[in-house]
Amino acid sequence: MARTQPDITVPDLSGKLAVVTGASDGVGLVLASRLAAAGAEVVMPVRNRQKGEAAVTKIKRQHPKSAVSLRELDLSSLGSVAALGATLRSENRPIHMLINNAGVMTPPDRQTTEEGFELQFGSNHLGHFALVSHLLPLLRAGRARVTSQISIAANENAINWDDLNWERSYHGRRAYSQSKIAFGLFGLELDRRSQAAGWGISSNISHPGVAPTSLLAARPEMGRTTDTAGVRIIRALSRRGILLGTVETAALPALLAATSPDARGARFYGPSGLGHLAGAPAEQPVYSRLRSEEDARRIWRISEKLTHTSFPDELSRTAPRDGR
Repeated sequence: MARTQPDITVPDLSGKLAVVTGASDGVGLVLASRLAAAGAEVVMPVRNRQKGEAAVTKIKRQHPKSAVSLRELDLSSLGSVAALGATLRSENRPIHMLINNAGVMTPPDRQTTEEGFELQFGSNHLGHFALVSHLLPLLRAGRARVTSQISIAANENAINWDDLNWERSYHGRRAYSQSKIAFGLFGLELDRRSQAAGWGISSNISHPGVAPTSLLAARPEMGRTTDTAGVRIIRALSRRGILLGTVETAALPALLAATSPDARGARFYGPSGLGHLAGAPAEQPVYSRLRSEEDARRIWRISEKLTHTSFPDELSRTAPRDGR
C-alpha cells in the first residue's frame, strides 16, 4: 500500500515575483515548480545553465502556463552575486518572495570560493548574505518574505570563530554545520533588523529534514566521484518510507514558510515527524545555537566586512514601488 504523503495548500500567488536559488534540481526545483503552479512568476538563478534549462523545461511541461526564467548565479563568487543583484535591480521589479535554498555539503577536502573563503561558509552563508544585501531595495519594494534554508546540522557543532575558513584544520561536517548556523543566525537577525529599521521585510528560516537530494551524491566539482554511503542509505530508507522524507516532502517546510499567510518572521519551520527528519511541515523551536542575538550581530558584522556589503537603515527613494 502506498503511503500518504504530507502536503500543504499554497495560496494564489498570481502577480507575485519569487526568486529561488538552487532551483535547477532537488528541493529547489520542487519549490520553483510549486510556486509557478500557484501563479507566481519565478526567477531561477543557476550556476549550471544546462541544468537550469532542463529544469525550466520540466516545469513548463508540468505547468504550461507558468512563468519561469533563468538568471546566472554562482554563490561561490561574490562578483557573480553582485552581477545578479545589478541585473535584477536594472529590471526594477519588486520581489515578493526570496527563498535562499542553494547549498553545498561536505566536500571531502577543503575547497575555497573565488575570494578564498571555505567553500561551504562562503557559498551557503556569505553568498546568500551578499545576495540579500544587493536585492534589498527590491525586497523592500515588494515587502518581501525571505526564507533561508538551513539544516538539522545547525543543531550540532558550533561556529569556529577563531578559524572561520578552516585554514588550520578542516572537518567537512563541522564546516557544514558552521555554514548553516551562521546562515540561521542571519535569517533571524534579518527579521529583527527589518522590524527595527522599518524595511518591511519578513524573514524566517526552514529546514528540509533528510531526503535523497544531490547534496551527498557524486559531484566531481565537490571532489566526490561516487555517491557517499550516506546518500545510498538515505535513498533506500526514503523508498521504503522509513523515517525519512522524499524530495517533494522535503520542500514543504520552506514552501510553508515562504507562502503561508500564517507563517511569521523570526520563526523556524521544519518537518514534524520523528526526530524532525520527515513529516508534515510545522513551526519548531529555534535551535539553541541560533538563539544568541549577540552571536547573530557578530556574524552579521563579520559577514558585512568579508563580503564588502552593508545594510543601510535608509535606502534611496528611487527604489521601485509595488503598485498592488
